[in-house]
Amino acid sequence: MGFLSLFSFFKKQEKKMGMLVLGLDNAGKTTILAQLADEEITSVAPTTGFNVKTVQHAGLTMNVWDIGGQKAIRKYWKRYFKNADCIIFVVDSTDQPRLEEAAVEFSQLLTEPELKGHPILVFANKQDLSGASTAAEVATALDLVTISDRPWQIQGCSAKTGEGIEAGLQWLLKSLDLPTDK
Repeated sequence: MGFLSLFSFFKKQEKKMGMLVLGLDNAGKTTILAQLADEEITSVAPTTGFNVKTVQHAGLTMNVWDIGGQKAIRKYWKRYFKNADCIIFVVDSTDQPRLEEAAVEFSQLLTEPELKGHPILVFANKQDLSGASTAAEVATALDLVTISDRPWQIQGCSAKTGEGIEAGLQWLLKSLDLPTDK
């Protein structure tokens, strides 16, 4: 087998997946994307459209789409569903007044036919800040225990420090039956 044939063979073996990172504005989606891409986090501005990064992890190529969460942008989330194999929904655990709004948006995602059966990882972000709701409280607000048509997981995290993100990613890859070793 020549070099080009060997290269082509391994290229075909490479697993690819699409990941959508959704949630309300200021939840920490872009900072989580930066953590997944092993980028230095300096300052992050609200995403007014989308960010996309290709992340390599354990022989897996992940195309990660971070879509803005402002109310005016949410109606465009549907345009990205066909690219998704899984969903990461990020919640700002310190923003208790908007937990109900996050629950409404999350509930709407669960009804989308193109996302049927897709695993969902919920990051209860900003756990490093005082006054943050616990992951269990966020799970209750989103009514996660009623989800029975797909695998789901809630993971407390801090996008800023990176704590909890790897554990969430490991669960997500395992739910998709993909390699989980780094």
